[in-house]
Amino acid sequence: MEQLLILLIVLPLAGALITAFSGKAAKYVALISALVSLALTFVIVGNFRPDASTQFMVNYPWIQHLGINFHAGIDGISLITVLLTNVLMPIIIVASYQHDYKKQHSFYALILFMQAGLLVVFTAMDAFLFYIGWEAALIPIYFICAIWGGKDRVRVNMKFFVYTIGGSLFMLMGIIYLYLQNPANNFDIQAFYNLNLDAVQQGWVFWAFFIAFAIKMPIFPFHTWQPDTYTEAPATGTMLLAGIMLKMGIYGVIRWLLPVVPTGVMDWSATAMVLSIIGILYASIIAFKQRNAKRLVAYSSIAHVGLIAAGIFALNTQGIQGAMMQMLSHGINVVGLFFVLDIIFSRLKTNQIADMGGLAKVAPQLAITFLIIVFGTIALPGTNGFIGEFLLMVGVFQYNIWAVAFAGLTIIFGAVYMLRMYQNIMLGETNKLTSTFTDIKGSEKVVLYIICALIIVLGVYPKPILHLSEAAVQQLIEQVNLKLTSVN
Repeated sequence: MEQLLILLIVLPLAGALITAFSGKAAKYVALISALVSLALTFVIVGNFRPDASTQFMVNYPWIQHLGINFHAGIDGISLITVLLTNVLMPIIIVASYQHDYKKQHSFYALILFMQAGLLVVFTAMDAFLFYIGWEAALIPIYFICAIWGGKDRVRVNMKFFVYTIGGSLFMLMGIIYLYLQNPANNFDIQAFYNLNLDAVQQGWVFWAFFIAFAIKMPIFPFHTWQPDTYTEAPATGTMLLAGIMLKMGIYGVIRWLLPVVPTGVMDWSATAMVLSIIGILYASIIAFKQRNAKRLVAYSSIAHVGLIAAGIFALNTQGIQGAMMQMLSHGINVVGLFFVLDIIFSRLKTNQIADMGGLAKVAPQLAITFLIIVFGTIALPGTNGFIGEFLLMVGVFQYNIWAVAFAGLTIIFGAVYMLRMYQNIMLGETNKLTSTFTDIKGSEKVVLYIICALIIVLGVYPKPILHLSEAAVQQLIEQVNLKLTSVN
């Protein structure tokens, strides 16, 4: 079975190499590679035992004198993120077909290289390997945004790069410190879990990791790179960033922060909770004022991620299960939102909401699919967003009733600004700009129909996803509580 995990990581790398030399056929080669990875993911899901064990384990010596191994595996927590990555990747690739990117062989090769880096992050059982995957996933998205981005891409990408590299350096310092405290002299995740650090040590390590993860998610006040980057990035880059890459930060908190320094998390959870809730309120208020649809969705993403972070730092099963479900749902929904806006921009050459209106009259299929995606985003019962946000609210409620009162505003505010955006874009009368708008066709239909189907299916029947991660999440909570008890 270990061969399956090796294949899972190697296939995108091989696909990237082949795509780089495929010329005009690059986008089709990239799609085939992504579909093969998706098929392999389904094989892994089919062979996965929904218990708390780590499966498909690989552990090969890499840099032996430093105790670094190529150690990777999949449990219920990492399986959700692997599934998210490999389900969204072919969707994002097909979504890019409406653009004729220059040097498309390089463009699609970078996407597949990023996919490999993401899969390393989501399966790494060695801290050094995790860091390598973390940085490897950053490099291609930087070039995607820098080469194919908007007019202000140079300044925006420099800000993005400085933020993410700065955060990564903090994490690297934390990893090195844990390695130096480890009697086994290795970077193994279980060895890090077993360390007995005092409260002061755990506090420093908490902030070293938290800053890196908070920047990636992003959480207030580490979020300022995000709206500009999402706006200036090419549509495909925005989908990769919002749909998958920000989940690296959420996953990092669950996989590395909580079990490695639980005392540090307990000591600083109130601060993290407050920052998460401030982010929800701040981003929601800013979203109300946005006239650019793409920036509105960017701020909406900050608010939703703030709720996910609040659920995680509630430190209970419901909160973390909600985070796992919402990672998947948010990825699907935000890719759908940015794709719809990309379709509109490709025809109207504007993201200004005031320039739009009446599109439902000339593009009924786009209007229906857009509405379904909006419903998923605002967590309407029966859509994928509902179960995740419900569990998150339950988790935060168990933590503190005042916290849930403020965190819950993301649902109310989100419904108002998202439905108002939909109304201004889709309803009313057409104008000179929108009267000639054409409805979705070809690959646009394929992408939006698949996204809408996922929103409805996961909303009506979320049990299989919750079942995959349930045992691993429960074990994580028990492990954290046991370590806290032993310290006290």
